[in-house]
Amino acid sequence: MGRIRTGRTRAGLAAVVVAVSIAVSGCGLNTNSAVPFDVVPGSIEPVPELQGLTVTVGSKDFTEQILLGYMAELALSAAGANVVDLTNIQGSSNARLALETGDVDVTWEYSGTGWINYLNHTDPIPDERGQYEAVRDEDLKLNGIAWLPNSSLNNTYAFGTTQAYAQAHNLRSNSDMTAFLKQNPAEAVFCVETEFASRQDGLPGAQRLYGFPTTDVKTFGTGAIYAGIANGTCNFGEIFTTDGRIAGLNLAVLQDDKKFFPQYNVSVVVRDQWLKEHPQVAGVLQPIADTIDNQQMIELGKKVDVDGDDAATVAKDWMVSKGFIGADTR
Repeated sequence: MGRIRTGRTRAGLAAVVVAVSIAVSGCGLNTNSAVPFDVVPGSIEPVPELQGLTVTVGSKDFTEQILLGYMAELALSAAGANVVDLTNIQGSSNARLALETGDVDVTWEYSGTGWINYLNHTDPIPDERGQYEAVRDEDLKLNGIAWLPNSSLNNTYAFGTTQAYAQAHNLRSNSDMTAFLKQNPAEAVFCVETEFASRQDGLPGAQRLYGFPTTDVKTFGTGAIYAGIANGTCNFGEIFTTDGRIAGLNLAVLQDDKKFFPQYNVSVVVRDQWLKEHPQVAGVLQPIADTIDNQQMIELGKKVDVDGDDAATVAKDWMVSKGFIGADTR
């Protein structure tokens, strides 16, 4: 059985914690505490070439990324690797730098973030596959970063409303919303973040493409938007398509049927040279990317953000439920 090696959980890991902390201090990173699990192999079986290999797994500092990070850690541990946990890195730029410098070996990244934030393109590619292939090819060529095949999990922007409101007015897409609001402009009350209210890839651009009116635009922080939709402060709001609060607050995600918002499909991302040295890692991690989708991530995020469950345990239970690892019988 493999064991996830995490900082500050056991005295025997002190040397690992010190070494990792020193290595990543330039990025302002620290190893994390987490409950160590004895990982029982399931469909992910021990891989001889990965036995004893130390692999550092990183993630950004929000629930979805942390869950994905733990899933990767559990999979690699089942394959026999010694895993160092570096989830919960603050900020996309720090997470990217940690990968580039070798402080992190494995992470998950979004196609839209790679294209816009790291490769500095201003215009996203509307097609999911096209966006993934473009960022995959360019990041490899320019930066030596390898993107494994993308998941259907797509954490992009959308407009949301309550399930009850969507059902009452037969709203399934942004085009449905537009037709309804043109007939009922007094209902065009939106809650959005301040930046989203002015960005061309936010509300102004979406309004220009779809043609819906806005009678009142209220600006809030991200969390307050979800609550504002749920309690009727606004009829529509800016949401992220895989957020657990969608399920927790009984919200409906309106389909972006004209594909205005950038695509943010997630992929496992590694340094190409490291992948060439350890190609078996792709076979261990790709089944997770092939299995997880938006609805599953919404439910997993709800368990963490709404129900208050531990993210590591939620990730482990999902991995067990899919048969990737076995249940710990302790």
